[in-house]
Amino acid sequence: MHSNPFSEITPEILHLTELCTKNGAIDPSLYAKYDVKRGLRDINGKGVLAGLTEIAEVRSYTIVDSEMIPCEGKLFYRGVDVEQIVAGFIQEKRFGFEETAYLLLFGELPNTEELASFQKLLGEYRSLPTSFVRDIIMKAPSSDMMNALARSVLTLYSYDDRAEDISIPNVLRQCLQLTALFPLLCVYGYQTYRHYHDGQSLFIHTPDPNLSTAENILHLLRPDSKYTELEAKILDVALVLHAEHGGGNNSTFTTHVVSSSGTDTYSAIAAAIGSLKGPKHGGANIKVVRMFEDMKSVISDWEDEDQVRAYLKALLHKDAFDHAGLIYGMGHAVYSLSDPRANVFKKFVKSLSEEKGLDKEFKLYSLVERLAPEVIAEERRIYKGVSANVDFYSGFVYRMLDLPLELYTPIFAIARIAGWSAHRIEELLNAGKIIRPAYKSVAPHKEYVPLEER
Repeated sequence: MHSNPFSEITPEILHLTELCTKNGAIDPSLYAKYDVKRGLRDINGKGVLAGLTEIAEVRSYTIVDSEMIPCEGKLFYRGVDVEQIVAGFIQEKRFGFEETAYLLLFGELPNTEELASFQKLLGEYRSLPTSFVRDIIMKAPSSDMMNALARSVLTLYSYDDRAEDISIPNVLRQCLQLTALFPLLCVYGYQTYRHYHDGQSLFIHTPDPNLSTAENILHLLRPDSKYTELEAKILDVALVLHAEHGGGNNSTFTTHVVSSSGTDTYSAIAAAIGSLKGPKHGGANIKVVRMFEDMKSVISDWEDEDQVRAYLKALLHKDAFDHAGLIYGMGHAVYSLSDPRANVFKKFVKSLSEEKGLDKEFKLYSLVERLAPEVIAEERRIYKGVSANVDFYSGFVYRMLDLPLELYTPIFAIARIAGWSAHRIEELLNAGKIIRPAYKSVAPHKEYVPLEER
């Protein structure tokens, strides 16, 4: 393999790494001694209150006689149950992501005229600056689409004459433009990488301003731009379910933290993209898909409960898949009894699996969803219930839609830019103080030693 000096880890770096490791590790007992909420969560997993928001509410418990009682999970966008939102636009046979973005940004559901005007505005914004694709996206194709997306977002700063203006009208304009452009930036980045690194044909389709966000993703991605109504509908539902999840999720909290410094919109959104890229956040559904691929190769009978149960136990014992001791797609930092997004998704997954002839795989997913909580309860001490989260089914959906793994997390970003935008504006409207939590130093004090005496 060709050696790249820029990427080489030299013996000197390895030596310096030893110093980092030796002097960088903190005694775990000190976190308990000083009552540090690691991950800004207490010992029961409840998040430390760091702010207020009107944009979304994640509910996983009720209070009865001053005691927290786990309940079926609920997710509200601006006070409206997301399950009702999905049921509403599905019943009316239309797409819902644009309506959801409007609700998150402006705090109320649009009427027919307002929704049409908003969709028209997004369609007008769905056009990149002249030569941007050639000069920026194609110049240095990246193997990671989230890195490519972040680079494109930061570069758009140079094309904006009012990039540093953080007045609300200007930030809103920037956020709406980014919401419209994210599908282009993600898909074009993928098409370019696929062409230059894999030798595949290069397709750069022009977006259709009359199509929904979900339709445009499939139109831009597929060589023939063809897709079924069910495919577009389910991708639209996926975007709605991923559009927002409260101010405490890692990428949204990042948006608040960075926005509180007074920086520009492009820097704030690029920071959020960097957070979402992490496998503990936006990349989890990829792990689910790969785990199931391994499971299907190991288990001879996908309907044999004993075989499936044994594989799940092997996962927890670090004897299967990536040996991390995790059943991916099970459990959530907040939800316990159920993740409402997974519940909504499952209804559509069954229909799509039947259309694609993958109902046998759907049965395997359903079996794992039923058995995993039992296995986890037997093998681990848990302080709350465990259920399937949205990542459990989203990866399966994306695979049935023939979406490449490289675009799984970018599609999350295409949806979540709506929530990030709403939270950025909320931070600018209400804060005034830079977010700066405390860190306690536990390093012993030492005297300075002259160089010749060391």
